[in-house]
Parts: sequence; structure tokens; C-alpha cells
Amino acid sequence: MPFDIPPVSDEERLRQLGYTQVLARRMSGFSNFAVSFTIISILAGCLTLYGFGMNTGGPAMIIWGWVAVGLMTLFVGLAMAEVCSSYPTSAGLYFWAHKLAPPRTAAAWAWFTGWFNVLGQVAVTAGIDFGAASFLNAYLDLQFDFAATPGHTMMLFAAILALHGLINTFGVRLVAILNSVSVWWHITGVLVIVGALALIPEKHQSADFVFGSFVNNTGWSSTFYVGMLSLLMAQYTFTGYDASAHMTEETNNAAVAGPRGIVRSIWISWVVGFVLLVGLTFAIQDYDAALGSSTGVPPAQIFMDAVGVAGGKILLLITIGAQLFCGMASVTANSRMIYAFSRDGALPFSRVWQRVNPNTRTPTNAVWLAALGALVLGLPYLINITAYAAVTSIAVIGLYIAYVIPTFLRLRKGEGFERGPWHLGRASRLIGTIAVMWVGFITVLFMLPQVSPVTMETFNYAPITVLVVLGFAAGWWLVSARKWFLNPEGDRGRRARHAIGVRLDSVD
Repeated sequence: MPFDIPPVSDEERLRQLGYTQVLARRMSGFSNFAVSFTIISILAGCLTLYGFGMNTGGPAMIIWGWVAVGLMTLFVGLAMAEVCSSYPTSAGLYFWAHKLAPPRTAAAWAWFTGWFNVLGQVAVTAGIDFGAASFLNAYLDLQFDFAATPGHTMMLFAAILALHGLINTFGVRLVAILNSVSVWWHITGVLVIVGALALIPEKHQSADFVFGSFVNNTGWSSTFYVGMLSLLMAQYTFTGYDASAHMTEETNNAAVAGPRGIVRSIWISWVVGFVLLVGLTFAIQDYDAALGSSTGVPPAQIFMDAVGVAGGKILLLITIGAQLFCGMASVTANSRMIYAFSRDGALPFSRVWQRVNPNTRTPTNAVWLAALGALVLGLPYLINITAYAAVTSIAVIGLYIAYVIPTFLRLRKGEGFERGPWHLGRASRLIGTIAVMWVGFITVLFMLPQVSPVTMETFNYAPITVLVVLGFAAGWWLVSARKWFLNPEGDRGRRARHAIGVRLDSVD
């Protein structure tokens, strides 16, 4: 894969794509990678759904599911990166769809891609910060007897979202610094956690247990079905790497740094995550006790059983720190997607969400919409015990549909696709085909019931949420948006673009 220097400046390439430079271009290639790596966050995704994995497939599927899903995700990421190199703009996925689709249907493809991306981004922010709230509640329960109840977890969830909103509003330079720190926090944290779990416990599980033990506590009788459901843990972890694309308008050498950020964040997370999961699973002292922990967080119990209460709390704090970094970066990327979609008039009250703070040159209104939307998605936890698994399913479904639509359109375009300086060469079609097939499979899989019997307290509400958002987007499209979305000749499109200084004559 060639990694050449783009033939034009970042600002000129953005102008060619139809936008003028508004956001501050301060990020290096490492900072761009750091955002995606932080959002993937193996210490967030892997550990917050580890209990789900223990019930749904057990150790064997936790480990081998991670290996398989990581490989498939790498195919998806490689295909995305190639398109990102051609169109390095914060609009990201929906803009790519617009450029790659046939002219007559381009706006429709872009519209629905954007809405799936918004849904997935909001859901992944909800999943990350809700997971952080659960782990923080576990620590506070151990340290201060602040019981791990749904009400307490929701309070902490709201507080964490508010904190991340404030940091992204007033600490713009701090966000970039913390994203860079986060990379080393994650890598060092994994080494500390795995080292402690390997060296301190007097006994460990056998290799047969770690790599071959299957557990089914779902109520379903089909081993195959349960094994497939278990893939949610790994697939949810591998989300959010589109952040590298959404941050390209703030990144130097974007046509190369953006694609590199996507691919590097996936493969490094794949390797480091495998080490973490193997180390954690070998250290399980009492499987049933971990699942029944009063903290509601099985990894917290595993830490304490393995290294003692004091040591367990330290490992828990390392994990919580990583999760807070992750949530902060997710709000950043989410707000950039909302900003970009709003400047094309695609969200209700777009004029509000597209505003850029003149002092920080960041979309602060979009930051708070991202936080509020995540809070709303987490509210069902107060009445639904499987709400967290549903939120993570929504994140996977929304994001991966948005991820793969540009790849599908790129395959249809064939040789007409104009490659950027970073591309896959002859492997492009094979990698893209595998990516499309995989996303089709997981989209259906994660809409299915996860627990039996299915009741109001256990049903997977992911399909309902997806259908509501899709129905709203389709209705708005048919009634109004098809007349003006990404149409520079329409009055609404003209007003939206004029407000931010976008060239109308350069958008096809």
C-alpha cells in the first residue's frame, strides 16, 4: 500500500471537495490515530461487556470471538481507509456515499448513511460513558458503600456525560493532549493489569478452560446461536474508528494520516486486546462469584479475587481512567459528525448545531447534543436489565451500516473510483466484498433476542430504536429533504451553505 504525500495542500483538497477550512487544523497523524484508538478502548469495550461474554459463550467465545471479529473488522477498516484517503473531510461517511453513488440517487444514499452514522455515534457514546459509570459505581460501592443500583449508575452516567461536554467545550487544547496521553494510558494500563494478574495470584485457570470452555446462561438451547450472540462483545469494542475520518479537517496531511489512523487503531487494539482478554480469563478464581458480584461488574470481582481488595481497586481505577478517556474522545468525534451533518441542513435545528465557537473554533452546540442524545439512549436501563447490551447493539448496527455503505458504493463504481494517495491496490475488491458481507451478517445478528424468555425486562430494543430513527429519516426525506439535501440549487441548501462559507459550485 503506497503512502505518498498528497499532491495538494489539505486546505486545497478540502476546497476541491466543496468546503472551506473552518475548523482549526492542529492535529498530527499520531493525534488522529490516538482519537480512534482511544474510542475503540479495549479497557472500555472489552471489560464493560466482559460479563455479557461470560454468560454468552464463556471463555472460549471471548477469546476466539475476539480473534475472528478483529480480523473481519480489519477488512472493514481497510476498505474505509481507502475511501477516506480520497475524501478527507469531517463529513466522513455520508459525504463519501454522496461522491460514490450514481448522481440521481447520491443525495438519498448520503442522507441515510448520515443518519445511521449519527445513530451509531450517539449510541457508542452512550455505551462508553454508561460502561464508565458502571465501573465507577462499582469502585464507589467498594470504597464508600455507594450501592451499585440502576438509579446510582444513571446519576453517574449523567455526570460523566456532563464532564465530557464541559471538557470538549472549554478544554479544546486539553482534549488533544489527553487523547495522546490516552494511548500510553491504555497500553501501560494493559501491561500493568495483565502483569498483576499473571504474577500475583497463586493459581490460574488451565489453557483448556481459557480456550475451550463454553458457557451458556442465556436461556437459549442452541450452542451455535449463543456463540454468534457472543460476538457482540468484540464487535462493540471495535467501533468508533471512523473518528479518524471525522477529524481529518483538523489533521495535517489528512489524506494519509486519516487512513493510517483508522487501520493502526484497529490492528493495535486487536493485538493488545487479545493480551488483555487472555490475561483476565486466566486469572478468574471463581467464575460464578464473578458473575454474581454485588458490584454488578464481573471484572472488578476478578481483580479483587486475583490480587486482593486493595490491588483490585487500583486495577479498577486504571480501567475507569481509560474509560473516561474513551468517552471524552467519543463525544469529540460525535460532535464533529453532528456538526458536519448539520452544516448540510440534515438535522432538526441544524442552524444551532452547525455553529462554531469563534474563540475555540469548535462546534460546542454539537457537543451538547451528542451528550444529551447519549443520555436519552441510556434511560431505558431504569426498567430494562438488558439495556446496556441493547445500546451496544444499536451502536454496532448504526455505525457498521454507515461504515460499509461507502465500501458497497465503491465496489459498484469499479474502475471509476478515483483513488487517494493511500489505497489497497489490487486487493481492494476482495477486501471490500468481505467487509460488505460481514456487516450484512452482524446487522441481522445483533437485532435478534439475546435472552430467553423474551419479556419487557429482557427484550432487545435495538430493532425498535433503529426502525424509529430510520422511519423518521425516511419520512423527512420523502416529505422535504429530497428537495434540498446536498442540492446547492435549493433554497435551503443555499442558506445552510452560505452560513458557513461553503462553495456551492463545487458540490456535485
